[in-house]
Amino acid sequence: MRALLTVICLLLALPVAGVLASWLSLDEAAMEVLRHQASTVLLDYTLQSTWLALGVGVGVVLLGAGTAAAVTLFEFRGRRSFEWALLLPLAMPAYVLAYAWTDALQFSGPLQSGLRAALGLQGALWPDVRSLPGAVLLFVLCLYPYVYLLTRAALGERAVQMMEAARMLGAGLRRRVLEVALPLARPAVAAGAALALMETLADYGVGSYFGLSTFSTGIYKAWLVMNDRVAAAQLASVLLVVVALLLLAERRAQQKMRFAGAKGGAAGGAMEARPIALRGPALLAAWALCGLPVLLGFVLPVAWLLRMMWVEAQQSDIGLPLERFIGWAWTSFQLAALAAAAATGLAVLLAFALRQKQGRLLQPAARLLSLGYAVPGAVIAIGLLLPVGWLQARWPEAPVAALFTGTWFGLVFAYLVRFSSVALQSVESGYARLPLSIDESARMLGAGPRRVLLELHAPLLRRSAIAAGLLVFVDVMKELPATLVLRPFGSDTLAVVAYNFARDERLGEAALPSLAIVAVGLIPVLLLSRAMRAPGS
Repeated sequence: MRALLTVICLLLALPVAGVLASWLSLDEAAMEVLRHQASTVLLDYTLQSTWLALGVGVGVVLLGAGTAAAVTLFEFRGRRSFEWALLLPLAMPAYVLAYAWTDALQFSGPLQSGLRAALGLQGALWPDVRSLPGAVLLFVLCLYPYVYLLTRAALGERAVQMMEAARMLGAGLRRRVLEVALPLARPAVAAGAALALMETLADYGVGSYFGLSTFSTGIYKAWLVMNDRVAAAQLASVLLVVVALLLLAERRAQQKMRFAGAKGGAAGGAMEARPIALRGPALLAAWALCGLPVLLGFVLPVAWLLRMMWVEAQQSDIGLPLERFIGWAWTSFQLAALAAAAATGLAVLLAFALRQKQGRLLQPAARLLSLGYAVPGAVIAIGLLLPVGWLQARWPEAPVAALFTGTWFGLVFAYLVRFSSVALQSVESGYARLPLSIDESARMLGAGPRRVLLELHAPLLRRSAIAAGLLVFVDVMKELPATLVLRPFGSDTLAVVAYNFARDERLGEAALPSLAIVAVGLIPVLLLSRAMRAPGS
């Protein structure tokens, strides 16, 4: 079994290898393409991606760390409600947020038209949201929970106690927050910002819909519009290197965060301290800081999507396309269920094999698989099609292309590349709570590995396996870039349908599938907020 799992992990790493291998076949024609890219589009892709990343990075750090500090270090009315409500924008995909705010704020929209009529004005009341600053704002609103979640966990360990000690030494409130509490959470802030930046650089829906020249949109343009595999692979490799650096930074920050949380925990826990009570203007400032992200990133967009759906139902002669919607939802459900079942099964077997600590190649192969979540969907799609095309060109009689291109098998394979690491992390966290002594006891009683897995570990890992499957299911429901390229003809998912409607400026029709995606995304968010409210969490 270990040999088979090693082969599967290496196969799932094939898309990354395919992208990097494109540089090994550079000929004069490829060099000419590369020089053309460098002189025309590469600078634009680099600048727009850099400005987008910088803006989102600064925004998620300020908003995520600020909201985490507010609900952790201070006590005010409504704090416990904000603790879980601040997670709600995590259920809102960036492209869905873009559709909602574009319809609400566009020049010809009902909101701006009504305000212009009421105020007697002719020009636009605010800048066009479909711009680089608008994209930065939307990404900040839906990605700040990464920083908020990790920073809140870091501050909750001992920040209040340390601030109390600083107060007893005569430090003022501002100094306690800026010089005592927030430095404790610096690794958590860095880890959350790296996760947000990886999601930003991997995005295709917002960049394409807003007409931005980013690496993700450039990859699709080179592949689908220009029909240039070399250009697409080279752009994908550049994006892959950047994302790999961000992943390395995130892992280092996570290691520092674990070290900081373990050091001095007993001393800090022995000191009794309570969050600082807020009143008056400080209370209003806390409400504004915590309420605006929830309002702008979830409540108002959902309300506007519901309005769009209602207007579309009233204006359309045939009402909402419920029959087609059921078909799209069923396709999305089937793909998500297949990917979730396959990823969870692979994760359980792989985590069990890693627990046995046997096999020299399995450990590095599993870590290679864990890189998949950091790889953008655009890179996975290109990296999968390149080796498939290479194999088909050398063995035309082999059905390689028919197996991977335009089939559910190829699409589920891409999902496994992207999301298997999510399931593996969840199952491994479940295994971390099981002492190795129970394995040794079972072996002493004569139980073999198969019986240990099925009769001992499986019941104990049930909750972790369900959580793993649920996370993969939701991620697949929201996934757009790889699905656009690899989906079978006529098998549209909710994400693809919402994107196609929005691209054709049929935002009213995009509202129904968009709301369905948000509703599914709420499931893990609600479970996460429930877990964070549990005692001892």
